Amino acid sequence: MDGGLAHPRVLEHTDIDPQKPIPQEAEVTAGCRVEPGRSYGFFTDTTLCIGCKACEVACKEWNNLPADNLGMTGQSYDNTGRLGAHTWRHVTFLEQDARATSMPPFQSNWLMMSDVCKHCDPAPCLEACPTGALFRTEFDTVVVQQDICNGCGYCVPACPFGVVELAKEDGKAHKCTLCYDRLKGGLEPACAKSCPTDSIQFGPVEELQRRAEARVTDLHEKGQPKAYLYGTPGAPGIGKGLHHLNAFFLLTERPELYNLPPAPARPARNARPSLLSGLATMAGLAVAAALVGVGRR
Repeated sequence: MDGGLAHPRVLEHTDIDPQKPIPQEAEVTAGCRVEPGRSYGFFTDTTLCIGCKACEVACKEWNNLPADNLGMTGQSYDNTGRLGAHTWRHVTFLEQDARATSMPPFQSNWLMMSDVCKHCDPAPCLEACPTGALFRTEFDTVVVQQDICNGCGYCVPACPFGVVELAKEDGKAHKCTLCYDRLKGGLEPACAKSCPTDSIQFGPVEELQRRAEARVTDLHEKGQPKAYLYGTPGAPGIGKGLHHLNAFFLLTERPELYNLPPAPARPARNARPSLLSGLATMAGLAVAAALVGVGRR
């Protein structure tokens, strides 16, 4: 290969035989080693997304997912529409009104974002699952086991991001696994590996958070004061029972424009107050019944 055309990381590993599997390939493609016991995730920088949909295609190819919609939705270049049982990566296209925004010359009014399961900490879908079909892996990601899922659907309303969906074909829950099978083989997830602009970055969550904070600072210095993080500790997208998102985002507009809730809530946090309220109601009814009985006697 011509050294002038090779990617810098390729030049660092000239001893690798391209005809054989690469041990711990993520070290070459993502610059990190995949090891059990560490927390891995995605940092999606929307300012770098060009809407190419390489992530959508790579996800469907690797996971053998069928096409969702071969027609026109009427929603710009968006043919998949949303995350679902067969779409584990979805690229949002939003064109802002040029008259309502002031932008420098030659800049775009498009907002683009590749959405995915957030692999929350803690995970509301996992907490709602009665069969143990949803579990947290050794890489701190959340996966559905279809052979254990009974199709009850409790995980669907539990997810504050509308990610999980029951497939019509088998009636079971499906969502992004953060390429659990690839992680076990030391490979970078397919979507991040295919992203040509590094809008989707894979790695240890703590390292990604530091990288994201530095990126926000850099954007502020370059004249983009609206850049902020969504899904990191202390940032929007966290609170009401959620500690952080293993798949978090850098945004430049309010979350609703990207189809993200401004204040996602973990339903399990309401379980104790609801239980106590129910017990108090039952106790009150019991006391009232007892007083009625005493009065009759």
